Amino acid sequence: MNNENKTFAKGICFYKLFIVFLIGCIFGNYYEMILNLIRHFLRDGSFFWEVRRGLIYGPLSPIYGLGAVIITYFLAEKNHKWYQTIIYGSLLGGSCEYIMSLLQEIFIGSSSWNYKNRILNINGRTTIPIMLLWGLLSYIFVKIIYPRISNLIEKIPNNVGTKITKTLIILVSIDMLISFTAVIRQGLRKKDIPPYTIIGEICDKVYTDERLKKAYPNMVFKGE
Repeated sequence: MNNENKTFAKGICFYKLFIVFLIGCIFGNYYEMILNLIRHFLRDGSFFWEVRRGLIYGPLSPIYGLGAVIITYFLAEKNHKWYQTIIYGSLLGGSCEYIMSLLQEIFIGSSSWNYKNRILNINGRTTIPIMLLWGLLSYIFVKIIYPRISNLIEKIPNNVGTKITKTLIILVSIDMLISFTAVIRQGLRKKDIPPYTIIGEICDKVYTDERLKKAYPNMVFKGE
């Protein structure tokens, strides 16, 4: 088959999963900010728009993107009954949230969410109600949203889709590398550990605590 006539990102493949990852990242980022806006309005009637990101550059929240990828890979295009999709989605979403929280604490020494004061929480990393929300969102995504997204993605000309996706993969990978390096260095800085390489020195000069606080307003280090 001619490469130009080949269907772009057919089925559940790497390119399609990456695009789903981006969509999940962007949706999750604005979902968090809109939810925070609503909380402030209900609490004191103020309109407070706080920028929240999972990465330093761009409106991306990787945990939502990762959750979208996991749900797509394990649940999309499967013949599960509606309640099975909700149960599996709850377990997958809750596990993703729990593991990401644990890894952040281990490798960075910080946390971006803490549910210890919430009902039915699991070590403060997730809660049963939030897991059920993941399940409901999984059902809506798998049964209603994903089929439409998948169809639109596959309509992209193969050559165009391949070039754009490869470019985005490179840009997002660089963004993730910079972001994770900066916050890991921030964690070391909190422990008064000096930089041993030029990369650490650059992080200290460019990605200061003040700058990272604007990108990650919810991130709290141990002892703070």
